[in-house]
Amino acid sequence: MRTQPLFSMLLLAVTMVLAPGQSMGEEIRVAVASNFTAAIASIAKRFEVGTDHKVTPIFGSTGKHYAQIKNGAPFDAFFAADVRRPEHLEKEGVALPGSRFTYAVGKVVLWSPRTGYVDPQASVLERGEFHHLAIANPKFAPYGKAAQEVLQERGLWGRLSGRLVRGENIGQTFQFVNSGNAELGFVAYSQVKRPNQPIEGSFWEVPQALYTPIEQQAVLLKDNEVARAFLSFVRSDEALKIIRDHGYETP
Repeated sequence: MRTQPLFSMLLLAVTMVLAPGQSMGEEIRVAVASNFTAAIASIAKRFEVGTDHKVTPIFGSTGKHYAQIKNGAPFDAFFAADVRRPEHLEKEGVALPGSRFTYAVGKVVLWSPRTGYVDPQASVLERGEFHHLAIANPKFAPYGKAAQEVLQERGLWGRLSGRLVRGENIGQTFQFVNSGNAELGFVAYSQVKRPNQPIEGSFWEVPQALYTPIEQQAVLLKDNEVARAFLSFVRSDEALKIIRDHGYETP
């Protein structure tokens, strides 16, 4: 009978696939600030092409991600929209010491999908010819905090407070405006900027003097070789160009 030789061959094949030391792709889970959605998708794709590994980003507000990580959420790395939360995680012994770095510096814009609606001086804010102005929740999202600072600098925070629609994160804030539920809103420049494409609608790029610089930092949460390799790739010239092409400044 030929059953035994066939079985032996199948067993040998399975053993070779499962043998220790064989290179097999791994998956890492990365908590990512919502504003970095498009950029990290491009970066992860390039990383995956060059390795056998998979990067799974989980998007949300930096404040909520921080709380989840503190409560043991199974993330391998954290790409925050600020410095404060990664710094806290490092001091609290949750993040790996020495792994924290700035990967991007964000910009805020006042944007509307309507052409000609937002003028270069954003005088639409003073005119008040709108029902809803979208911002991210300043308590959780650094871009929301920046929007609050801008309105305070222009003396409009109190006057417009009744028209504000607060998104849980900057991703939801963008959807409020893009869907027409708010006529305009303060969003991340990276959400409307696409490589080699004109920006749709109208916008005002907020001067940096009106808000605290949005320095965005990443940190390693697990001593994982794949996660280390991915964070190293994010600092490469190839990845930094992708980040700049998506509307950020880089360190």
